[in-house]
Amino acid sequence: MGPDDRPAVRRVVVAGAGMAGVQTAVALREQGFTGTVTVIGAEPHQPYDRPPLSKAVLLGTAEGSAFDVDFDALGIELVLGREVTGLRPADHALDTEAGPVPYDVLVVATGAEPVRLPGAEGVPGVHLLRTLDDAERLRPVLARQHDVVVVGAGWIGAEFATAAREAGCAVTVVEAADRPLAGALPPEVAAPMTAWYADAGADLRTHARVARVEPGTVLLDDGTRLPAGAVVVGIGARPATAWLAGSGVALGAHGEVVADAGLRTSVPDVYAVGDCASFPSARYGERLLVHHWDNALQGPRTVAANILGEATGEAPQVYDPVPYFWSEQFGRFVQYAGHHGAADATLWRGDPSGPAWTVCWLRETRLVALLAVGRPRDLAQGRRLIESGTPMNPTLLTDPARPLKKATTA
Repeated sequence: MGPDDRPAVRRVVVAGAGMAGVQTAVALREQGFTGTVTVIGAEPHQPYDRPPLSKAVLLGTAEGSAFDVDFDALGIELVLGREVTGLRPADHALDTEAGPVPYDVLVVATGAEPVRLPGAEGVPGVHLLRTLDDAERLRPVLARQHDVVVVGAGWIGAEFATAAREAGCAVTVVEAADRPLAGALPPEVAAPMTAWYADAGADLRTHARVARVEPGTVLLDDGTRLPAGAVVVGIGARPATAWLAGSGVALGAHGEVVADAGLRTSVPDVYAVGDCASFPSARYGERLLVHHWDNALQGPRTVAANILGEATGEAPQVYDPVPYFWSEQFGRFVQYAGHHGAADATLWRGDPSGPAWTVCWLRETRLVALLAVGRPRDLAQGRRLIESGTPMNPTLLTDPARPLKKATTA
């Protein structure tokens, strides 16, 4: 079949109205797609951005977090308040609670859903923080300055604890591991962050497991009872892909869609992007599952290009970004770029007990990842050095007064 014989793509349907879904629809239009674009979202709200939820929306300082996208002007059809329930690739049909939706190409962008605390379902005062409605429910909790217990000292837990302290709540954070961010950072890098909680007046309890939650109380497995006007659970997220069961779309160990380097799934005419999909990284030599905003912003451009390219027979574009995210917590701006799993050296720039410092991970003298606390210039320069694979001079690199871009071997 030659390029002229390819069936025209007339209908692209996007399942999911978060950052990844909306940006896919926008990128299709920006790149010249003239067919029908439909975005289906489970929530009733106009599509919105998530990062402000744990910050400004929670404290009532945001005007709103809706995306600044004119869907009508772009000719993008929004179908909101509708759950997707299944996929039948043989029929090119997406099943929803209101009936099937036909597609020529489907983009799976259903994101991730929070992991729930076992035994806490249905207990009054237990909250997750994932949706706009979650944030709105938590605002009066902060306004009443309740005693708050946060379960999980990850990124979301720290951001919520920050907002709760700003609102004047007494905050206790319980973490089953021996340190904050145990799943994200090595012990020596997470260790300095432990002091941030006390500095902000939050009580961090590590090695603390929740035995059960009762109305007004969190009971730890050592018998400690913590008063809790509200409990906020931040123990991670998992890809929202249960609806793909039986569809033939291959899923990985974490339930994520296993996409290829062009973000195509194992099923023809179905792509996957954002929090719900992993992709093979040639840069890092392993498959990456990235639950961060920047991935949901960058991936859609590749998906749109490949949808358009399939019709013209072009070679697929490859998606292999340098992962990036940021977090604002306890008065600090924390940024991370790269992936440190295969690093063979860890170097510090600055004093980790101070207000600003950077950790650099190297592999064979090349920078593969860095974490910058209050040093945005390090992050910006480091991200470019990771992308270029420039060899670094370790001695020069550890001098915090020297710009990173001037710490190379060249």
